[in-house]
Amino acid sequence: MTSPELQNQIAIWRQKAAANTLSIEEMREAIAALRGSRKSASEASAASKAKPRASSRGPSRSADDLLKDLEGL
Repeated sequence: MTSPELQNQIAIWRQKAAANTLSIEEMREAIAALRGSRKSASEASAASKAKPRASSRGPSRSADDLLKDLEGL
């Protein structure tokens, strides 16, 4: 997710682009900002996928074990 400051800047760039007053330097800034936020998002996603997930349920059990537990009820 983007910061409120970046969202405001994007809105300004859009207005300038619609009015055909966006400079080359502003275009470069916009591209760099958008690429930066996408890159950080993909890095965060890759990092979260690389971490092993802790299971709150404990070790998995087979269906046979679960059925045996039910037989004792």
